[in-house]
Amino acid sequence: MGDPRGVPGPDPASAARPEPSSRRSKAGAGWVCGTPGEFRALRPTKAKFSWLRPSVLWRSRNDVLAHRFGDPSGRVRRRWVAAQRARGADPDFRIGAHEDASSYSFLVLGDPGEGDASQYAVVPGMLKIGEGTAFAVIASDVVYPTGEGDDYCDKFFRPFSGYRAPIYAVPGNHDWYDGLGGFMRVFCDAPGLPPAKGDGLPPLWRHPAKIDEAKLATARAMRGDPSQRAEQPGPYWVLDTGPLRVVGIDTGITGTLDAEQGDWLRRVSRVAGPKLLITGKPIYDRNAYKPCPIEGGGTVDEIVRDPANGYVAVIGGDIHNYQHYPVNVDGRTIHYVVAGGGGAFMHATHTIRRVDVGGVAEDSFRCYPLRGDSLSFYSQLYARRLRMGWLYIPPDQAALITARQIGNKPVRPIPPGVTITRKARWAARLLGAWPWPFRLPVGTVFQRYVSELSDWDEPPFFKSFLRVSVTPEKVVVSCYAATGCREHELDPPLEDEFEIEL
Repeated sequence: MGDPRGVPGPDPASAARPEPSSRRSKAGAGWVCGTPGEFRALRPTKAKFSWLRPSVLWRSRNDVLAHRFGDPSGRVRRRWVAAQRARGADPDFRIGAHEDASSYSFLVLGDPGEGDASQYAVVPGMLKIGEGTAFAVIASDVVYPTGEGDDYCDKFFRPFSGYRAPIYAVPGNHDWYDGLGGFMRVFCDAPGLPPAKGDGLPPLWRHPAKIDEAKLATARAMRGDPSQRAEQPGPYWVLDTGPLRVVGIDTGITGTLDAEQGDWLRRVSRVAGPKLLITGKPIYDRNAYKPCPIEGGGTVDEIVRDPANGYVAVIGGDIHNYQHYPVNVDGRTIHYVVAGGGGAFMHATHTIRRVDVGGVAEDSFRCYPLRGDSLSFYSQLYARRLRMGWLYIPPDQAALITARQIGNKPVRPIPPGVTITRKARWAARLLGAWPWPFRLPVGTVFQRYVSELSDWDEPPFFKSFLRVSVTPEKVVVSCYAATGCREHELDPPLEDEFEIEL
């Protein structure tokens, strides 16, 4: 468990913690899987979407338009917010359902909704660790590929039907590909927003798709118990929970807040007491700093760093893995977390170079999957898909390669006699573990055009989610893994844990 000052403590895979972990062994990572998990029985179909289908590319056009002509989601968001206020939403978009709690826990998971094996592999462990939690929050991209309301059945209601508490969410860029229509209908019970003239929207901007209300009603019944019901006031919100105020923001498509939301964030952040921010885009990611600009001036991180506002942590989705940056800000630690491993295909961690951003040292940085496991996973994926067996790098060799690239000791013990072969060295170059002019896609290009290759239906999946435990004295954030192995459904691996004194 972490140091009470907020500095990461001993490795969670130390002998003091008996739980399995990829930091301890290959079995803990899921490479040695005794029995595949029961998630297979939960998945309703093997159907999957393809980014390369013309219909999906066309429905995703808002992303291209926003990056080429400027992101109009702020203007559209203001219309959604005005409509919600006209319907009687709380002026500060407060959710007051949990404000009397003094000690409680909640779950956070980002980017869950592909509806494939890797999403359903998260469910058993989430239900196990989520027993007794007060609520859950989805941080970004609730539904892939394009956020339609008709896709929520198998990508939200069905997988989370067994979770007995409310679920709140902040939208991600994929939810905006539908003009936020599906998100607002499901989470805010908002009626459709008719297109308005004079919004200055780019040509061909996609407006919300028509929702099959009968289909949605059937889907809602899967989470129809009174304990599961939740209605949030808008795409951004504040949740008062006794010792901790949880604030959720909507970062649109390109990671920017409109001026109205920025003013709201400054106002709700001035309320006394410690706070945790949930955002659709992380502020620290892959050894880079992205402070999130606000229309009209300033950034989200300026608000977070202001000591008068009391923020202790920021959790963002969008990037499909786990990363933890404990940043020293004028003598106090603010924990910046990437938590987008909730189900969608995995973004590589082996391309993260030695960490030196925000004053965070490499030894204080945590990620999941480990860089070596990420490299081995991608090598296996390409070796099979391209039928080029020489690309495969076994986990021990991959761990040794990434440790040499980073300049640290391998996180997981390496058996004696393991060496880096010439073939493994060349494969690592092609997969981006070492600098090289040409490499196979493992980043943003992979996401849009090659991610369907990683529709992986067998362990290990390297998915993750968080449990946040709150008392009046402290907050403990624990990152648990979902590998797809049955033993890890029963006993989810603990991959990181840190403690924040309130």
